[in-house]
Amino acid sequence: MNLSDVNFLAVGLATVLTFGLGALWYSPLLFAKAWMAGHGYTQADIETLQASIGPNYAISFVCWFVMAAMLAMIASHFGDSPGTIFGVGLHMWLGFSATVGLTGNRFSNKPLSVWLIDASYQIASIAIMSVVLGMWR
Repeated sequence: MNLSDVNFLAVGLATVLTFGLGALWYSPLLFAKAWMAGHGYTQADIETLQASIGPNYAISFVCWFVMAAMLAMIASHFGDSPGTIFGVGLHMWLGFSATVGLTGNRFSNKPLSVWLIDASYQIASIAIMSVVLGMWR
């Protein structure tokens, strides 16, 4: 499969849903307090960061879009069911994202909890992408 075979409407929806999950994941309803504490951020630090966050959100959105498109393209070689796509995505995550993220976490002197929050968001995002990409072929 190449990029011309990717359903970009499905990729777009997967991206929007993943981005929405991130808004919830890092909100006070779920992991904001633990994530902030793990990084040593105060509420004032967060407010300062949020004042110029627009470009970071845009970059994040583009990155999730690229991830969904690559997942669709690579997973197509193995099957197009949500379970198969999730399995492929999980293997890719374990081999690349988890290893690099955990190494960075350990050398940055951050608590393991910070990596666990971020890593579990990545896995949940792969699950959302897998369902959308697998159901909307």
